Amino acid sequence: MSPVTYDEVLAKYEPVLGLEVHVELNTKSKMFCGCTTEFGGAPNTQTCPVCLGMPGALPVVNEKAIESTILIGLALNCSIAPFSRFARKNYFYPDMPKNFQISQYDEPICVNGYVDVAIDTDGGPQTFRVEIERVHMEEDTGKSLHVGGATGRIHGADYSLLDYNRAGIPLVEIVTKIIPGTGKYAPEVAKAYVAELRDILRSLGVSDVRMEQGSLRCDANVSLRLIGVETLGTRSETKNVNSLRSVERAIRGEMIRHAELLNKGEKVKQETRHFQEDTGLTRSGRSKEQAEDYRYFQEPDLVPVAPDAAWIETLRAGLPEQPTLRRKRLQSEWSVPDKEMAAMINADALDIVEATVKLGADPAKARSWWLGEISRLANEREVALTDLPISPTDVAAIVALIAEGELTDKLARQVIEGVVAGEGTPAQVIAARGFKVVNDDSALLAAIEVACAAQPETAQKVRDGHLPAAGALIGIVMKETKGQADAARVRELLLQHLGHTI
Repeated sequence: MSPVTYDEVLAKYEPVLGLEVHVELNTKSKMFCGCTTEFGGAPNTQTCPVCLGMPGALPVVNEKAIESTILIGLALNCSIAPFSRFARKNYFYPDMPKNFQISQYDEPICVNGYVDVAIDTDGGPQTFRVEIERVHMEEDTGKSLHVGGATGRIHGADYSLLDYNRAGIPLVEIVTKIIPGTGKYAPEVAKAYVAELRDILRSLGVSDVRMEQGSLRCDANVSLRLIGVETLGTRSETKNVNSLRSVERAIRGEMIRHAELLNKGEKVKQETRHFQEDTGLTRSGRSKEQAEDYRYFQEPDLVPVAPDAAWIETLRAGLPEQPTLRRKRLQSEWSVPDKEMAAMINADALDIVEATVKLGADPAKARSWWLGEISRLANEREVALTDLPISPTDVAAIVALIAEGELTDKLARQVIEGVVAGEGTPAQVIAARGFKVVNDDSALLAAIEVACAAQPETAQKVRDGHLPAAGALIGIVMKETKGQADAARVRELLLQHLGHTI
């Protein structure tokens, strides 16, 4: 049987989604103890008897984590429960030293919210509402490192190592209700939802939402049902998808895999699966338990969480501007076309462009440098824009120097390269490299005369009206001035010198 195409899936089946997003909070200490949450510490150096599950060690809830979770719930239009509890979630967990996870089960702290996401469809922009079932608190697990083998997974590994630094880090799980009605746009809706969620969380300041570091991870549940049938199909859950592009690819791939099984009369197994970046396919993990299989019961060592109503309203009053409204406001203030605004958002550059503009840079210039030369350098190094050692302050300074005539665009690119290479601030790079714009017309005219003498035939073509030929002469002038002349001013003087009125 030939492989099923995506269009063939849609002709017969309706996809139904459910998304679970795990967010590591950026509190200074862990969920139930005082250990640091700093990323990148030496293995097993950020642990204590509580997060290692030693007998007799008692947990205490992190108040900042509760505050952050309530902020998330409010930003997602949830109701905040006046009373919630923690529970123990029991099953074999090799990277959880207690062998159970403290989580919330039947009494979560936030319920019944929603997020609206907009995507481009064949019929133009369309908004989909993703309903939130719950937002609850729990603790993260440790990290397993499987050594040997080709995949980095436990299968085929020679041995495994365990790092418990991450065990106990405050984790918030955001669970959607079933998302039907997305049709062919299911992968795009899921991607847009996770992107919007990431922007909301970043605006709240509760997490660094670094998907590549695992501080925001998406579990994507997918099932198919025959068009016109109400009964839901069997779902699979693709675990820990850690990029927006991979969310879209994983869902699309699972839809095709499900359809191929169903078309052959086979059953879809309810299981967890792992997304493989290289192939875009998923691999079977383990059978997926029902909630009752986890043997939840109330955590005996923690009191219920009962946030004061006045405190909740104070937090609500302090919520930042919604990312959707902020994007619309900035687009209007900067007069940015839709396509360029989308490019900024897709490059995750909106925050740094805004910071650069706040420092006095022209919005168009700030956008051009961040999405142009600086993005090129980031792509070369395979890092995010924000990971490059160049700041909005640096870029604003460079934009100002160009406006003042102290730098040309060509020199500015070299200054940016110097800053990124660690040579110092823009001013220090300019001083060290001896950059100085040649803006003395007499010096430029002298270089123009040299260029015309070097290529008299080209100069004559320009005199005769063939202006494109001026490019070769301008190139000679730029070489004579070591690239430190303003090319636009050189062109203006050159044409005047060869008899053209500007």
